[in-house]
Amino acid sequence: MFENLSDRLSGVFDKLTKQGALSEADVATALREVRVALLEADVSLPVARDFVKAVQAKAEGQSVTKSITPGQQVVKIVHDELISMLAGDDADAGALKVDNPPAPILMVGLQGSGKTTTTAKLAKRLKEKDNKRVLMASLDIYRPAAQHQLEVLGAQIGVDTLPIVAGQTAVQIAKRAKQQATLGGYDVYLLDTAGRLHIDEVLMKEVQDIRDIAAPRETLLVVDGLTGQDAVNVAEQFDGQIGITGVVLTRMDGDGRGGAALSMRAVTGKPIKFVGLGEKMDALEEFHPERIAGRILGMGDIVGLVEKAQETIEAAQAERMMKRFQKGMFNMNDLKSQLEQMQKMGGMEGVMGMMPGMGKMKKQMDAAGMDDKVLTRQIALIQSMTKRERANPKLLQASRKKRIAKGAGMDVSELNKLMKMQRQMGDMMKKMGKMGKKGLMRQGLGALMGKGGGAMQQGMPGVPLGGANSLPGLGGGLPTNMSGFENKK
Repeated sequence: MFENLSDRLSGVFDKLTKQGALSEADVATALREVRVALLEADVSLPVARDFVKAVQAKAEGQSVTKSITPGQQVVKIVHDELISMLAGDDADAGALKVDNPPAPILMVGLQGSGKTTTTAKLAKRLKEKDNKRVLMASLDIYRPAAQHQLEVLGAQIGVDTLPIVAGQTAVQIAKRAKQQATLGGYDVYLLDTAGRLHIDEVLMKEVQDIRDIAAPRETLLVVDGLTGQDAVNVAEQFDGQIGITGVVLTRMDGDGRGGAALSMRAVTGKPIKFVGLGEKMDALEEFHPERIAGRILGMGDIVGLVEKAQETIEAAQAERMMKRFQKGMFNMNDLKSQLEQMQKMGGMEGVMGMMPGMGKMKKQMDAAGMDDKVLTRQIALIQSMTKRERANPKLLQASRKKRIAKGAGMDVSELNKLMKMQRQMGDMMKKMGKMGKKGLMRQGLGALMGKGGGAMQQGMPGVPLGGANSLPGLGGGLPTNMSGFENKK
């Protein structure tokens, strides 16, 4: 998401920040490039034009050109305007209104936008993150097996679905869902409406009738982010005829431009509440404008990274790991758990996308053919070891190495690189373990990276998270040096 735009803008701002002083002509030239970058990212022309005007108005004058760091001042202005464009005036616009149980949420959109899957993802999120008792109901009586699809998803995520009664109309199902939610003591009920291939009077009339019966607290429009500016047009039409309270953009993991997200709020005035970033049931993220702006400008999203770490590791496990690290203990079992944690957090690409300044290193990794299969290969090597060997890597002599490498279908040289990585991480954990919890909280990331980026600049595609570093209590460090584990075609 936003890869193309991020790459273009980082190039523009690299030039600005390297200059000691800026003239107004320099700022104007940079903003012309910013405008082109926005248009290439599929941002609508009026939005791109207004954005550049707003930045230019704040960037002109002595406050920038006479600043000690004029290039960084321009970057900050662009960052603030990006947040304004994505968020509007209401800082809490992305929050769901699910008070006064049972709170109805109406899911609307065109067919093929991922509405049913998004309904299940949202139900799972409400159940697990907000501790809500949720009921789902499919009102799609037209698409074959649509109601059964929601029923299967409900069983998969442990959320109740309204029993299917053949022959009922969408309006009748909505009435029954409202009654069931009230009698059953549910906090929230989600109504998954039918979609069409295009907007028509029949679709709108049916959704309007359902809206009048349910009186939803939220009406969420689900649109496919890959459709670009057409997604914005769909949002305008649905809002004009039904009235939506927010938007969910799906398939944003497949769109490197992100123009729909950048234009949506500015054109429709409606906030983006969530973005879908994959097919898995937990691949639905809250849309935080300030974090998205940071990621677009290469500033990363450390808060999001911490949240992902918290979701993927239990507190008790983190505490156990921290005690081990403080004693200088870090064996192959520990390394395996770190690699698996990294996979759960979205792999190298997912983690690096949230790290400040990691965009360029990500390109280097792509060029070297390194991707998330590297993690799988490393885990396979560890799984090829015996329990004793994992617990005590010093046992790994020549004959054992040959057996392990053969069992994983790899070369001994790859095992040697894995062992070197384990030793380096063990040394790092030992040093950081001596700092104690307070020291870790104060120094953490600085101790790991040193001046100028340290380990990051030496090929580290991740950052330690948790017990033994700057993000205490979230788990151990992620892998340090993976050089040599390039994928073999």
